[in-house]
Amino acid sequence: MNVLGPDADPRLQRLRARLESALPESALLPGAASHNHAQAAVSLVLRMRDEPDLLLIKRARSEHDPWSGHMALPGGRRDDGDPSLVHTAVRETHEETGLRLDPGAVLGALGPAKPGGPRLPRIVIAPFVFATAPDSEAWVNSAEVESVLWVPVPLLRSPEARGTTRIMAPGGPRSFPCFNVYGETVWGLTYRILADFLVRLP
Repeated sequence: MNVLGPDADPRLQRLRARLESALPESALLPGAASHNHAQAAVSLVLRMRDEPDLLLIKRARSEHDPWSGHMALPGGRRDDGDPSLVHTAVRETHEETGLRLDPGAVLGALGPAKPGGPRLPRIVIAPFVFATAPDSEAWVNSAEVESVLWVPVPLLRSPEARGTTRIMAPGGPRSFPCFNVYGETVWGLTYRILADFLVRLP
């Protein structure tokens, strides 16, 4: 396990302060979601090199997955055995990418997010932030994942990565903001979480 705490890097200390200042306390507690929504959690994993990388996955194509083939953050639904949503994020990240995180080393969180489409599952997602050592590796560890990708944070922050994508919606085609990285398009819920996260990074 190569998880880093905030004392390992001054950048993480500054990031942790920004996350805590924006964190509703309930997001760290069991039962954060409302009763009529399922609960889920995702991990924003920074690999702390000179320029940090962020871990993304590409979901495998499946007719049973509403986000089939999408770029996403590692994570998933909370199991009954998960003591908290932080544990959900840690468990799902390991199941999907082989990367072991520590619930006690979570740096903080963003506010809970919900899918925007009327046909998408009724679910509340808690995004949690972790940092790992420069030599950390991740790999496809689940049939639900097609590929994993470490994306340099400066690339995500660059104007060249910002764009729009046309998506066929129930009422017809619509344009959505997106990140374009390494030939992949990051849009929708993952885009919204990342955009919120990037403005909090030092």
